[in-house]
Parts: sequence; structure tokens; C-alpha cells
Amino acid sequence: MSKKVRVRFAPSPTGPLHIGGVRTALFNYLFAKKHGGDFVLRIEDTDQNRYVEGAEDYIIKSLDWCGMPFDEGPGKNEKFGPYRQSERKHLYKQYADDLIASGNAYYAFDTAEQLDAERKGHETEGKTFIYNWHNREKGRLVNSLVLTEAETKAKIDAGDDYVIRFKSPQDETLQLTDIIRGNIKIDTNVLDDKVLFKSDGMPTYHLANIVDDHLMEITHVIRGEEWLPSLALHQLLYNAFGWDAPEFAHLPLILKPTGKGKLSKRDGDKMGFPVFPLEYTAPDGTVSRGYKEDGYFPEAVVNFLAFLGWNPGTEQEIFSLEQLVADFDLARVNKAGARFDPDKTKWFNHQYMQQQLDLDLAEQFKASKPELVDIDVNYIALVVGLIKERATFVGDFWDLSHFFFTAPTSYDEKASKKALKEGTADVMTKVIELVNATDDFTVENLQTNIKGWITDNEIGFGKVMMPLRLALVGALQGPDVFDIMYMIGKAETVSRIENLIKQI
Repeated sequence: MSKKVRVRFAPSPTGPLHIGGVRTALFNYLFAKKHGGDFVLRIEDTDQNRYVEGAEDYIIKSLDWCGMPFDEGPGKNEKFGPYRQSERKHLYKQYADDLIASGNAYYAFDTAEQLDAERKGHETEGKTFIYNWHNREKGRLVNSLVLTEAETKAKIDAGDDYVIRFKSPQDETLQLTDIIRGNIKIDTNVLDDKVLFKSDGMPTYHLANIVDDHLMEITHVIRGEEWLPSLALHQLLYNAFGWDAPEFAHLPLILKPTGKGKLSKRDGDKMGFPVFPLEYTAPDGTVSRGYKEDGYFPEAVVNFLAFLGWNPGTEQEIFSLEQLVADFDLARVNKAGARFDPDKTKWFNHQYMQQQLDLDLAEQFKASKPELVDIDVNYIALVVGLIKERATFVGDFWDLSHFFFTAPTSYDEKASKKALKEGTADVMTKVIELVNATDDFTVENLQTNIKGWITDNEIGFGKVMMPLRLALVGALQGPDVFDIMYMIGKAETVSRIENLIKQI
């Protein structure tokens, strides 16, 4: 590419960053890194009524947790700063004025009541009211296209409320190009004259967005499908200013797991999965779950998000962030919405669980369980190595391994009926003898001695192995019994078998 690639992720600080927003940030990040470019964070906080304290910090922490910190943004490499739109509002009036001077925008003084009356009047005739070429100069609407220059100035000087509207062209066909969606034709007659600037001194999203992207030298705008209807206006604004537009790519929606529509927090609450990267406490005290606190690895979250709308064209599903950067291509992003699958997200986490070092997992496990505070982390790591294949989260470890740390105090009723038969006490007494006779207490020696005795005496394996497992675990579950015996040691093994015999 001739110019250095510069992309921006531009969230509004109106609450926690939705997982859909994280996906947008990820695709921007991957594209920038793939092409040796810059990943810019811009905070679009022009809507001060919806601003939420702490939301910006939450956004930055979320990006950092996912392993995709911004290169340029608030407080970091601010060569095109400031990066909060509320701190740039002095810039936008000049550009709105330029559009008026060039005839591409105009002042509109219509009150909310007047506009409401126009809408209702159209509805009674079975029509839809659109403020554009069709009616802007007919005299019913109050704007600088029908007022004289003196009348317009008098209204502004008198402090009348106004907005500045873009003057959409009439009878033109706009040719648009989207990297993902291809060529798009728009009849400009169907466009409304969007508000660009308000008399309170604040721009709307459309003006601020275009001006900032131009001044920050953004080369590619990669954003959600919900902004596709704005593409025509944005291209027209670039044309009106005489600026080169960036290339656009509109990402597909992330859809609900079932039914129709976009994934929402309500879906997560209903089906028991988070839709935010980090736990979030709202100003009213409501706590929303986060992927981090639910036990997901950030690498797993990034991996499954990459597959929501993109595919590599191969059967490979597990990608490190570095591999994603190398393989990512906007040409392989789908147009159709990507259905969110909570079970698949767990599958990704399980895969990443297997890649983690046992010692690292053991440290997390120990930190999460007061019962393990005095246990050697190296012993815990050996346990983790035996159970992690059956785990999806570190939070699953205790249920899968508690018997490595504490002897069972009760026995599963259903398992007891299955495992304890007439003669079981005698069989278990013999097992104790075999355990005590195993001097070199290894998995292999235990296996050889006990299985050899079972075979030599032509005893059904279930008659021995089921009650032995019940004694060690308290249920018919867990890894290989000989691994358990080796881990807990000879004395503890004998003690647990004796405890079971007392219950028979």
C-alpha cells in the first residue's frame, strides 16, 4: 500500500465495551499489524448526556487484556491529538462553516414541534417525511435556503436554536465501494439532509467522524454493519470537502445464538454467558459478567472472535494472535451475519487450557482456593496435569480434583450400590496387603501388582477397581486410580480403603 495504513477504533464511552465492539477492534488491530500500520483509539464522546464515568478506562483495560493495546490515543503518542472528541469540539464549527460557504450545507431553524407537525401531515397522506430536496425549499420548512441572508443572520444573532444540515444532492447516482460488500449504488434522492452541527456547539457523529478521520490521516475505516446506511453521507461529505476518502469495510453483525437479531446483553443473561470482556459494575451497582472473570483465557476470546465473520479458508481453527495477524484478510470476511455459539466459545477455551503450562494453571488454581494455601504448588501442578483434559475453566479444577487434597467423607449413593457387593470387604482387605507390599511405590508397580493379582485369581476387574475408586474418590469418577494412589501416597491410600471397609 502506498500510504502507511492507519485504522481507528472509535467507541463511545456510554457503558461497557460489548463483545461486538471488541470484534471490531480486533479486526482493525489485525489489519493494521498485518500491513505494518497504526492502530488508533479515539473516544467519540460528543453525546455528553450518555457519557458514563469510567467507561473509557474500561475500554482501554479491555483492549489491553485481549493483547491488542492501541498504538496511538489518549495519553499515548498523541501526534494527532487530542483523541477525545469532546476536547476537539473547537475544530468542528470551522468545517461546518466551510460547508455552508461552499453551498453544501445550510442553517435550519425548524422547531421540534414544526418537524413533528410535518411528519404527522405526511403520515395522514400515507407518506414518510424526509427533510431533503423534495421539501427543503418549498417554504414550509424554516432554513437559510428560503430565508434571506439578513433574515438568517438575524435569527442567529437573536439566539434562535438552529442546526446545520448537509445539503444532499438531487438526481445523482452515488457509486460506493466497500472492501467486504463490493460496489454499491445509491440514488441521492432517497437521502435525507442529516444534521451535522447543533447550536449548542457540538457536532453530530457524522461531521466529527469525517473531520477526525481526515485530520488523523485514517486510511481504512473498518466498522460494524450498522454504519453502512451512513456510508453515502460520509462519502458525500468527503466529496464536499474535496478530501480523499479512506477505504471502507463494514463488518457483519454478530447474531443471537438462537432466533433473529443482533447479540445483546439480554441474550447472555438468559443463556448464561458474558457479552463483555471484563466484569462491569454499572453506576446503579448492577454487575455484568466478563469473560476474564468467568475464567476465559484472553487468547481464546480473541481466537473465537476472529471466527465471527472471518475464516482462513482452511480447516485450522486454533490461531495465536501472531498467526491471526499473518493470515488475516478483509477479503475473507463474510457479508452475512455471524451467529454467536456459546458452546464454541467454551470449546476454544478448552483448547487453550491444554496449551497452558501446568505450573501456571496450578498457581491460578491455588490462588482461587483457600483450601490449597498450604499445598506445594508443584504437587498441584502434577494434579492439574492429570485433570485439565476434562476441564474448560480453572474454576472446574476443584470438582475434578478435590480428592487429591482431601479424603472423601461420604460416598455417592448410586456408585455405592453399583460398586459394593458381597465379598467387597475381603477384596479390599487384600488390596491393602498388595499396596503395603509395594515398596517402590510407583504407578507402574501398583498397576503390575494389583492387576496381576486380579488376573491370576480370575476376578472381574469391576469387582476390584470400582470399590477401589470409590474408596479413593468417593464416587466413580476421576483419572486413573493408580495415578491417584501414587499422588496421595501409600499411607493415605491405605487409610481411604480402610475407611470404605468400615462403611460396608
